[in-house]
Amino acid sequence: MTTATIPEQGTQPLKAAIWMMGAVTAFTLMAIAGRAVALELDTFELLGYRSAIGIVIMGALITLRGKWGTINFRHPGLHLWRNTIHFAAQNLWFYAMFNIALAQVFALEFTAPLWLLILSRVLLGEKLTRPRTVAALCGFAGILLVAQPGAVPITPGLVAGALCAVGFALTYIATKQLTAVTSPTNILWWMTVLQTLFGLICAGIDGDIALPSAQALPWIGLLGFTGLAAHFCIASALKLAPATLVMPFDFLRLPVIAVVGLLLYNEPIGPWVIVGGALILGGNYLNIRAEAAKKKAEAVQP
Repeated sequence: MTTATIPEQGTQPLKAAIWMMGAVTAFTLMAIAGRAVALELDTFELLGYRSAIGIVIMGALITLRGKWGTINFRHPGLHLWRNTIHFAAQNLWFYAMFNIALAQVFALEFTAPLWLLILSRVLLGEKLTRPRTVAALCGFAGILLVAQPGAVPITPGLVAGALCAVGFALTYIATKQLTAVTSPTNILWWMTVLQTLFGLICAGIDGDIALPSAQALPWIGLLGFTGLAAHFCIASALKLAPATLVMPFDFLRLPVIAVVGLLLYNEPIGPWVIVGGALILGGNYLNIRAEAAKKKAEAVQP
């Protein structure tokens, strides 16, 4: 029996698992909704409208919880840095979603925590331990298997899928910096506000901002809801159980989206995507286990 399967005192693994199933469902619905409006809206328009809906949702939640006193725009540089990178990464994610198989997009996205290991060493000076190095190498080997350079053409969609993971890793670093000086509610509020502005500005560069049709509105509403719901579910799960129990459930996104791609879009599940995805997920889990063991060892030291 491994330490990953032993619930820590005070944890509620069943409730955490239910929250993570909610996160997997939300991410899957987000991909389906994005595909549904792909022919009608470009990625800038999509993100602008989605973030505008996020403003409404966040505004209602802040009002109901009486949290407007926590909203401020101190540290504007950090907010702008985080949201510029996150906005770019999301655009790349949706562009990849429109142009390559869903399973490929999710497999490449899962390399974000592995990029984080490298970038944390470069930007934050964090030590690159042996488990982190092995995890990163597993991730990059997985990228090669998913993308198959030389065997298949390297398309803009594949490049976008790989680059979005780098952007998400940088977003994690910026979020870590922000959480040290402000509340999660404040971070989410300014995320929706700034990314609404970014979306509308970028969408209007060509002088033509497409308005969503009546058929697209429900899908855009779903995008706005699932984007916030997914991260809320993950945060709720992490409050109930440690990452070693919670994050393996997140890995279910890859097989789930592969089946969705097959059933809804007739996307074949290639063997190299499966093997590459397994390597990427294995690298992630190795790092989670190593970090948990490190924290446990530090906790018992006198």
